[in-house]
Parts: sequence; C-alpha cells; structure tokens
Amino acid sequence: MTSRLRHALTDVFALAYLAVCAGLLVWALVVTALDDSGESMAGVVPLLATAPASLVLVVLPDHVSMIVLAIALGALVNATVIGWCARMLRR
Repeated sequence: MTSRLRHALTDVFALAYLAVCAGLLVWALVVTALDDSGESMAGVVPLLATAPASLVLVVLPDHVSMIVLAIALGALVNATVIGWCARMLRR
C-alpha cells in the first residue's frame, strides 16, 4: 500500500500539481496578509484548485491553519489520484 502511494506521489505530474498548489497557497497567504481592507478573496483560488477534497474539509473551525490544512490535504488527495491515473495510462 505504501509503495503504491509513494509511486503515485512521486510521479512528475503529481509533483507538478503539488508545486502549483503550494505556489497558489503562498500567493494567497501573501495577498491576504498585504490586504488592509480584510476583504481579500485570494484564498478561494487554492481552494478551487484542490477541490473537491478541500471543499469537504473547509467546514473545519474558522482559522487560517484549518484552511491551510484543508488545501494541503486536498492537494495530496488530488495528487495521489493524478499520479495513479498517470501510472495507469502509461501501462
């Protein structure tokens, strides 16, 4: 089980997806921190990029760390699926 998960997460497409999601998360955090009005919607972009798993987890308590956790777990779930699909298509 762990070797299949490792193979799925080390696929080049899965790693590229994780890099894009990490970049979007950092961008959203920086834009939100620099926004003085408190009305930044930048956090929606990484949430939608990691949907549907992140949308299920976004109902966690309202705190920045919970949104980051939802995005991170959503990205990992989606990267696993991407890596598995890429591996199956190569066969």
